[in-house]
Amino acid sequence: MERVVRVGMIGCGGIANGKQMPSLAKVKEVEMVAFCDIVEEKAQKAAADYGTEDAKVYTDYTELLKDPSIDVVHVCTPNKSHSYISIAAMEADKHVLCEKPMAKTAKEAREMVEVSKRTGKKLTIGYDNRYRNDSLYLKELVEQDELGEVYYAKAHAVRRRAVPTWGVFLNEDEQGGGPLIDIGTHAIDLTLWTMNNYKVKSVVGNVYYKLSQTENAANAFGPWDPKEFTVEDSAFAFITMENGATVTLEASWALNTLDVDEAKATLCGTKAGADMRDGLRINGEKLSRLYVTKPDLNAGGVAYYSGGSESQADREARLWIEAILEDKEPFVKPEQALVVSEILEAIYESSKTGKTIYFDQKEESTTSI
Repeated sequence: MERVVRVGMIGCGGIANGKQMPSLAKVKEVEMVAFCDIVEEKAQKAAADYGTEDAKVYTDYTELLKDPSIDVVHVCTPNKSHSYISIAAMEADKHVLCEKPMAKTAKEAREMVEVSKRTGKKLTIGYDNRYRNDSLYLKELVEQDELGEVYYAKAHAVRRRAVPTWGVFLNEDEQGGGPLIDIGTHAIDLTLWTMNNYKVKSVVGNVYYKLSQTENAANAFGPWDPKEFTVEDSAFAFITMENGATVTLEASWALNTLDVDEAKATLCGTKAGADMRDGLRINGEKLSRLYVTKPDLNAGGVAYYSGGSESQADREARLWIEAILEDKEPFVKPEQALVVSEILEAIYESSKTGKTIYFDQKEESTTSI
């Protein structure tokens, strides 16, 4: 008899309904048995749509965590509560998938890593852009040294006008920031992971509040309320790694530009380069001629998946459950996500103080990557 993984959902809003629950429903070893949201109707609807016949509904996550039969908890709440809910879940003997970003602060993220190590419970973060076909292929190219030494990279997370106007996205207290911590976090994670470089030397950055007070703004999700827009609208950073590599980051929900790209990376190496600007493009020099190639990513052949039909969300759910059943490290390691949180915090700190933030002067992580 195959083992069944019993999952409890904490937070039944947009990301749970848009990604987590539909993908978990496709994993045959999963049963979603508990649903929690501070709005009871949301939890009830989630239970009706995705739960087992006897699925339980809660408005208090601490009550859900008391159920010893739950193996895994997915944390899909605002950033402010990521750390303490995840920590409580691991203390209650549950494995945890926490949505991105890992936490509101680097200190909270560090505590999550420490609790995971102490309790032996698996912890992963919802950086689902790693699971795209182009991301997996690019990662494999770097692993096989096809690009050589990657010494310059760009992390792209720019929208022209797509400010999320629902939920608490514009609330600094709940989220910890705006596009930097929301979509910039994906771009940083994707870039560091494909580079396979997590040793940061220094960070300098600026955040801007230039367009947030625009009345009746053109916006993909409808005009925002300037009084509620308490986070930045753009952020830019220059990140230097210990080995001398440079990473630049651009993150914005609203910017007067036509050069828009989100959750994409550009890598420049000594042998070749790659970007995701128009599909995955590999560029280089061969026989004294420059070349550009675009691999066909609709066929199989890349590690971790076969064929091109599985979505990134479905692949994330499947590999996460496999990690639990087979007792493997999660695809997104918490130590990696911690570095992303440290970079995010350093950008905000650098913008506030006007200084370069040096990581050798910061509290070091208790774990290695």
